Amino acid sequence: MKYADYDEFKSFISEDHRPWGSFRQFPHLGISSVKIITVDPGGLLSLQYHNKRDEFWVVLDDGLEITVGDEKIRPKAGDELWIPKGTLHRAKGIGDKPARFFELWVGESEENDIVRVEDVYKR
Repeated sequence: MKYADYDEFKSFISEDHRPWGSFRQFPHLGISSVKIITVDPGGLLSLQYHNKRDEFWVVLDDGLEITVGDEKIRPKAGDELWIPKGTLHRAKGIGDKPARFFELWVGESEENDIVRVEDVYKR
């Protein structure tokens, strides 16, 4: 399944309340990878984009600076981001401890669908 955009993807996210709290369930059709990425303090992912996939991120910890297109944001834990294919993006660890985000690849893709524009690790 291919989602047309973030609004369509988001329409498939459901939330259920239970006596102990709640959970959010994310769509799994059309998802080609699920990751939790940990960024060390001072760590910097490559400035990159993808040709075949959109990405959906849920920030798990404070302490990240995220670039999406021309915008730099400092999201809080629980914030959600949609990164359309072809959009430059990266994450940087700006806190004093590792920070994590949950990443879904939306669309058929593989690890080699990374086009690095800038990389401090020379990959």
